[in-house]
Amino acid sequence: MSDNPPVILVIEDDPPIRRFLRTSLVNHDYQVLEAETGKAALALAAQQPPDLVILDLGLPDVDGLEIIARLREWTAVPIVIVSARGQEKDKVAALDAGADDYLTKPFGVGELLARIRVALRRAASLAGAKGPEAALFRVGELSLDLAARRVFLAGGEIHLTPIEYRLLTTLARHAGKVLTHRFLLKEVWGVAYAEQAHYLRIFMANLRRKIESDPARPRYATSSPSKASATAWPRSDPASKARPRRGRDSRP
Repeated sequence: MSDNPPVILVIEDDPPIRRFLRTSLVNHDYQVLEAETGKAALALAAQQPPDLVILDLGLPDVDGLEIIARLREWTAVPIVIVSARGQEKDKVAALDAGADDYLTKPFGVGELLARIRVALRRAASLAGAKGPEAALFRVGELSLDLAARRVFLAGGEIHLTPIEYRLLTTLARHAGKVLTHRFLLKEVWGVAYAEQAHYLRIFMANLRRKIESDPARPRYATSSPSKASATAWPRSDPASKARPRRGRDSRP
C-alpha cells in the first residue's frame, strides 16, 4: 500500500454491502471511512475530508440527494452513487444534484474500481488547474465556514435561510468573478428557475440586509441590472485562522 492512499468515504446503511465495499477497496490500496446514516456521513466528511465518496441514495435518515446537495455546498469531492434505484429519472436527479457517476446495484467490483479511478484522475486534473479549495472564506468582518455551515459577521454568528446560505456560498466559491443572474439562479434554485430573475433580486436584498452594514452600498456582493458579482474574496487556510466565537445557531 502507498504511504498516502486515497481516502474513500462509504455511505451505506446495509452492513453486508458496506463490508463488501470496505473489503474490496482495502484490497486495492484505498483507505476507507464508513458511515451508515446521512447525518454521520456529513459530520465525518467535514472532520476527515475524503478524496472520493461512495453514496447509497436510500439512507434511513436523509435522502441521498440531500447528502449530495449538502456536500456540494462546500466541496467538489467526487461522488459515485451506488444505488438500487435504477430508473433513468433517479440517475438524472442524482447527476443534476452534483454526483459524478452512477452505478446501479448489483454491480461488479471491476467496474466500480474503474469508475473510482476515472473520478480520482478527473479530480486531480481539476485540482491541478484550479488549486485547492478552501473551507473557510473571510473578507473584512464576514467569514464563512463551509464545512461547519456557519456564517459569522464581526465575530458573531448570523442566521441565514437555506436559500440565503446557498446564495452566499455560491458567491464565495466564485470569488472575484462576475456571475450572471442566470448562472446564480441555476446554481441556487435549479435549472427550472433560470429565468426567474425576481427570485434573485428578493433573496439578494434579504442577504444584504443581514451581511452588509449599509445594504444600499454593498461591500461583499454587488450587482448590476444584468449581473451579480462577489468582490475579491481572499481564500485562506482554515487551519491558520482562529475560529470566530460562537453566537446563536445559524445553521440552515
